[in-house]
Amino acid sequence: MAVSGSTDFNLEAAEVIQEAYERCGLQEVSGKDLRTAVRSMNILMSEWANRGLNLWTVTLGTQSTTASDKDYSLDTNIIDILEVSLRDSNSIDTTLSRISRADYEMLPNKASEGKPSQFYFERTTTPTLFLYPTPDLSTYTVRYYFLKRLDDIDAPSDNANVPFRFLPCLTAGMAYYIAMKKAPDRVPLLKAAYDEEFKRAMDEDRDRASFSAVPGRTYFNNY
Repeated sequence: MAVSGSTDFNLEAAEVIQEAYERCGLQEVSGKDLRTAVRSMNILMSEWANRGLNLWTVTLGTQSTTASDKDYSLDTNIIDILEVSLRDSNSIDTTLSRISRADYEMLPNKASEGKPSQFYFERTTTPTLFLYPTPDLSTYTVRYYFLKRLDDIDAPSDNANVPFRFLPCLTAGMAYYIAMKKAPDRVPLLKAAYDEEFKRAMDEDRDRASFSAVPGRTYFNNY
C-alpha cells in the first residue's frame, strides 16, 4: 500500500474557517465574514489560554537577581508561571514555593534579605515576579517555566499556533463560535461537538509524569 511519507499537514486560518462554515451549513466565506472569523479565532485562542489549553507553549525563562531588589518585571507575553527554581553560583538549583497575593501581603518584612525560598507572581498587563526573602546576592539566577501567549492570527493565510493534533478542537470551536452568529439552530449540536473535542484536547495537553511509590509513605487516606 502506497503512503505519502509526509507528516507536515497543517491548515491555514482560512481553511479552518471554511471547514467551520461548512459545518454550520453555510456557503463559502469571503470578505467581511472572513475578517470577522479571523477575529473570532483570536478570541477562541484567548479562551483556550484562560482555560489552560496551551501547554505546548511552555518555555524556560531566566532572570538574574540584583541584591536588595525583590520584584522583577517579566515579558508581557507570559500568561502564567508553572515552576520556579533558584540557581546559585555553584549551579545548585533550589525549588521556590509559590504563594498567593494574600500570603505575600501578610509577610511582615518584605525587605528582609536572604536566599529566596518563595515567590509571588502578579498576573497583570506587566507580569511581575516577587521573591521572598529579597535576594541578598546578585549571583542567583531565577529559572522559571512559563506559559507563553499564543501568536495572533493576523491574516487568513496565517497558520494557527497550535500542534496539528489540536486542529480538530480548533475547527470545532470555530464552528461553534460562527454558529452563534450565523446558524443559531446548530448551536446545541456544535457546542456539544466542541465540548467533546475540548475535553479530548485537555486530556492530551496534560503534563505526564511517571508514578513511583516510596515504601513507608502514605498516599491515600483510609476512611
